[in-house]
Parts: sequence; structure tokens; C-alpha cells
Amino acid sequence: MSDHLSDNLSDQQIEHVTEILREAAATAVLPRFRALAAGEVTEKSPGELVTVADREAEALITARLRALLDVPVVGEEAGTADPGLLAALREAPVAWLVDPLDGTANFVAGRPHFAVMAALVRAGRTVACWILQPATGRSYTAQLGAGAFRDGTRIRRAPAPAALGELRGAALTRFLDPAERAAVAAAADRFAALGSGTGSAGVDYPDLVEGGLDFIRYQRTLPWDHAPGALLLAEAGGTARRLDGTAYQVTDTRTGLLVAADSACWSAVRTALTGG
Repeated sequence: MSDHLSDNLSDQQIEHVTEILREAAATAVLPRFRALAAGEVTEKSPGELVTVADREAEALITARLRALLDVPVVGEEAGTADPGLLAALREAPVAWLVDPLDGTANFVAGRPHFAVMAALVRAGRTVACWILQPATGRSYTAQLGAGAFRDGTRIRRAPAPAALGELRGAALTRFLDPAERAAVAAAADRFAALGSGTGSAGVDYPDLVEGGLDFIRYQRTLPWDHAPGALLLAEAGGTARRLDGTAYQVTDTRTGLLVAADSACWSAVRTALTGG
């Protein structure tokens, strides 16, 4: 694979990365699903779990991606241990981004809502992404300017309902401050449904693309969680913006993100959730 910044990836190269994620899922993740042994789950920070599957999958994916294109790899576990690694997303001409097991808490609890994800970042911009849902085998890919795909078939997000009361969304309130949480709670009855999501961005973003949700309100925006899904959504015709209206960028470290089926939906939901 060339590291020339203007190069588009071929279908074969896109599929090669998907196969790397499938290999990691088959060897490090699925064999431990509902079969984690004592000592294979630890807490890397309060309330944040990590398993041997996370670490082994990241090591495998990192090695395989470097063999494909030898540039920095910013993995969730490596980046959590050494936040300085995230500088590569801003400073390196090309870098890989990896979430080896998105939805670890679900994985530990035996729930099937988890994903293995990767993205390619060029000059600080996400240009390709991969999301694999191991429990179903379903894969999603996108490339900047080339569309979004599920299992190789192009997908487009249909427009959201025009009426606020017909919209279905999710809001992850765990990291909101009390005033923000109260604002979300006050707006909940204005929508057809407002849940908390599955706990996996690699499940919820595709659900948004395919019409199961119309919007999602996030607070934390760690790059490995959001870069793949935000590109998938944008290439399917959706919208990912900060609450001030600026487009999502993988190098932006601010909190707060609203993703939606389209711009009109985004604007209506932002007003409902924030009052402005």
C-alpha cells in the first residue's frame, strides 16, 4: 500500500484490513466470549474494564497493519497507557487508529454488542474506516469520498422523520454534568424514544446509518471510539458535529458530539437537547 496522501485504497486493500480484523476476532476475541477466565479482566481506570482479548487483539492488529503500511499505530490500549501516542494523529503524515474491542463491558457481561474497529488517518483527517461486529460477522467500511458499505454493498442513510416526536435516539449521559443530564431528561418526552445506546459505538453508529436510530448524543469523544463511525455515517449521508456546529475531526479533543441522520435532524435535536 502506498503512503502517498492522495492515494485511494483499492477494494482489495479495504478487504485486506477487514480480514485483519476478522483474524483478530477469530483468534483473540470470540474464543473468550462468555468464556473469560479468572484474572483475564482488570480495571484500567475506575469503571473502565480491559481484558486479555483487548490486549491480544490490539497486538495482532497492530502487527498486521504495520506489515501492510509501516506507519504509527494508535491503539486504544497503547494510547491509554501512553497518551503521547495520540500526537501521531496530528503530526504523522499517515497513521492507523485501532479499537481492538469496542464495548468491553458488554463483552465481559456476555452481551453481543461489541466491535473491532480501525481507521486510517492522513494529515489529521480520517480517510478510511473499518467496523467488524464479531457476534454477527457483519462488517462496515467507508472511504472518504467513496461511500459507505455493509459487507461490500453500498448503504445510504434515509432522511430522518421531519417531526421531532417521530425521532428515535440515544444519549449517553454517564459523562454529562448535572445540568446537561437534566436538559436531556427534560427533552426525552419530545422524542419517540430516547435510550442510552448499546454501550458500543461500533454497534450504535451502524444502527444509526441503517435507520434503527436517528441521532446519538455523546460526551466523551475518544478518537478510537468515534473516528470509524463518524466517517461511516458521513459517507452514508449523515452528520457528525460538535455541539457548536463544527464538523467532527479525529484530532479535536473537546467533549460533546451529536451525530444524526441528516443536517435538519441534527439541528432539531440540538435545539431540543440544549435549548439553543
